[in-house]
Amino acid sequence: MAQSSDNEVGPGTRVGLVMERLRERIASRALMPGARVPSIRAMTDTLGVSKSTVVEAYDRLVAEGAIVARRGSGFFVSGHAPPLALADLGPRLDREVDPLWLTRQSLETGSAALKPGCGWMPASWLPEDGVRRALRAVARDPQSLLADYSSPAGLPALRQQLTWRLAQHGVDAPPEQIVLTDGGTHALDLVCRFLLEPGDTVLIDDPCYFNFQALLRAHRVRIASVPYTPQGPDLAAFERALREHRPRLYVTNSAIHNPTGATLAPAVAHRLLKLAGEHDLLIVEDDIFADFEDEAAPRLAAFDGLARVVSIGSFSKTLSAAARCGYIAARGDWIEPLIDLKLATSFGNGQLTASVVHRMLVDGTYRRHLEAMRAKLADAMGETVRRLGYAGLGIWTLPRAGLFVWARLPGGLDAAEVARHALGEGVVFAPGNVFSASQAAAGFLRFNVSQCNRPKVYEALQRAMETSAVAGAHERV
Repeated sequence: MAQSSDNEVGPGTRVGLVMERLRERIASRALMPGARVPSIRAMTDTLGVSKSTVVEAYDRLVAEGAIVARRGSGFFVSGHAPPLALADLGPRLDREVDPLWLTRQSLETGSAALKPGCGWMPASWLPEDGVRRALRAVARDPQSLLADYSSPAGLPALRQQLTWRLAQHGVDAPPEQIVLTDGGTHALDLVCRFLLEPGDTVLIDDPCYFNFQALLRAHRVRIASVPYTPQGPDLAAFERALREHRPRLYVTNSAIHNPTGATLAPAVAHRLLKLAGEHDLLIVEDDIFADFEDEAAPRLAAFDGLARVVSIGSFSKTLSAAARCGYIAARGDWIEPLIDLKLATSFGNGQLTASVVHRMLVDGTYRRHLEAMRAKLADAMGETVRRLGYAGLGIWTLPRAGLFVWARLPGGLDAAEVARHALGEGVVFAPGNVFSASQAAAGFLRFNVSQCNRPKVYEALQRAMETSAVAGAHERV
């Protein structure tokens, strides 16, 4: 295959590389409007390309209006920053399998599509009849606020229930240290607004829930990642990252990790908190999968007493994705500023939804639903692991509970290619690099066991693997 010359233009060319690198820095706000662009010599040294390549790239960016040339001074970012486009930040992936597109595919495809890569249970697994009964009960209750705003911190009765529920996991959080939100993502967004400034560094697991990355980029912070093991983050790498990047925040799941299904080991939790104390690191513990557990795993918030750990969660995965109700549990002196931020950005949270959730918690509906749901998930987990094994995939770790299995494809297959082929058959898989900030999970897929109970899932997986293997063999030839 012929090599491209320095001054060819387009994806994969040297000129295209220089242009793309500069566009990324402008899109991520690393270079703000009016900022001076790296000199031609500096860009030449950084990217290892010729001076003429950089000159050509800069001239083309000037023609696009992305930068301007000032005689005798160099090149500068022009005008105002372009509108924030999250798809332009982070690793460049094919749009069909990047994180936000994966979410869109899962949400927008019709009911006939199969979604083993999505992050939620089928509607038939959720207590829709219970939600309807609770809605009717709330509507009949003359004490219910159906046309007014909630109190600033959220429905007091539900916060009292959350205090009791958090205590079951060893987390001491009185109602006055709990703020209700419209779901887990809203909770994380508020915490990020409160704790972070643009340019701060945030530490995440590798792999981790992909929307952590998207949300953090929306806050214009830098992301550093640490390899995750079946017992928790790699502590040696974690300590190195603390020294090298000096992150402000660490965001993680400790119980039923997404996407791996792993559980944090007590020894790792204790060491992690000791390192956090030594390096003045704050931690957000996303506990959205707490109610999937039969036995409670260690909680960083329990060991820490909410001193430097913030616990967030929601009922979206277990009760209803349409009933957006979450919470923040944090140290007492942070609650008032968090409430102020909530009022400034959303003027509260859904009072009606909070009332419905509270009704289902206190009348036993939610408890009975959880018992049945856990049994179904345990059966689905066993069946999914068995079927994936037959298909030749390797299970990274056997989850104790929850929705997810993290599995390696055989024969060095690329998960993005497999996902792309399956998408053509109306089956949405979740390729590993969607979850990996370092792009180190190309051979993995995340499977949602509650969405894997149809033979077509495994048939489409087998065909996609075979097609990818053939295409790979042709490329090697």
